Amino acid sequence: MPLDVGATYPDSYFTVPEADRASRVRHTKSFCAIDPDWYFVRGCIEVPVIGHDGTFAWGVWVSVSEKSWNAIHDAWDEPPHAKGAPYFGWLNTALKLYPDTISLKTKVHLRSDLAPCIELEPTDHPLAREQREGITIDRVLEIANAYSQHGVVG
Repeated sequence: MPLDVGATYPDSYFTVPEADRASRVRHTKSFCAIDPDWYFVRGCIEVPVIGHDGTFAWGVWVSVSEKSWNAIHDAWDEPPHAKGAPYFGWLNTALKLYPDTISLKTKVHLRSDLAPCIELEPTDHPLAREQREGITIDRVLEIANAYSQHGVVG
């Protein structure tokens, strides 16, 4: 049973015409920049699985300011005490099992040897509630079935 589903690109990537992507997009597994205007970091929204030790992780992209993107990039390989405070961002991954997830407010927490932890603003949005309260194994199976082809969002 998969305990993670991830997006390869931020949703804003798909707004760039395919013919222009090579010249307008800089992309790695963890960072993406589009033109000189949009900056993204990839991380995980971790959701506790009720009754189990593990968590379910959504691999998502968060839009951050250029200043934050540079700070995150610079701190990426630093020891934990040098990672800095959480960075503000806007979720930039649509997750099909929820009402609109684009532009949910987030905090990006850097960690050593792991993708950043993405903390959603504590709202009544179902994804934010699940991050706080956890999900059942049945919900994990529902997600797995919805993304069964490749475990990839988008």
